[in-house]
Amino acid sequence: MRANRRTDTKPELALRRALHGRGYRYRKDYRLDLDGGKRVRPDIAFTARRVAVFVDGCFWHSCPEHGSKPAVNVGYWDPKLRRNVERDRAADAALAAAGWEVVRIWEHESVADAVAVVLAALARRPPRPASAVTVLEEPQVPQVPQVLPAPQVPRRPRCSRRHQTL
Repeated sequence: MRANRRTDTKPELALRRALHGRGYRYRKDYRLDLDGGKRVRPDIAFTARRVAVFVDGCFWHSCPEHGSKPAVNVGYWDPKLRRNVERDRAADAALAAAGWEVVRIWEHESVADAVAVVLAALARRPPRPASAVTVLEEPQVPQVPQVLPAPQVPRRPRCSRRHQTL
């Protein structure tokens, strides 16, 4: 299972390209440390508007339309896929409790539909006011008096033989 990507999947890249092409800026695979020590990594995070976007694979997150159940090694796969769904629900609840809006998109959805869902969520969430965002002040740099360069003194040639003409 090393070949299964956690980030930069094809559906995620397509959605990010479409959002970036429309001028939206975001953070990808951004770790959010929530209250209670809970950590969540949305695929796309709009931090100023507190919108977290997850692009879920149909197999790994048990899509009701396209999610398939493996017939081999059922004792391994059923609990694993169930834990994935439970982890998704726990992450949704933790983000909602922290004031984030969660958007979940299935990989089989078209890019246009996914972009419309994300833009609708962004429209519902205005940017946080500047007072809510911590602004670091620029440090005061003391002014250094301007030093004029020393006058240039003409230099002598290093070897007088080199500059002789015959």
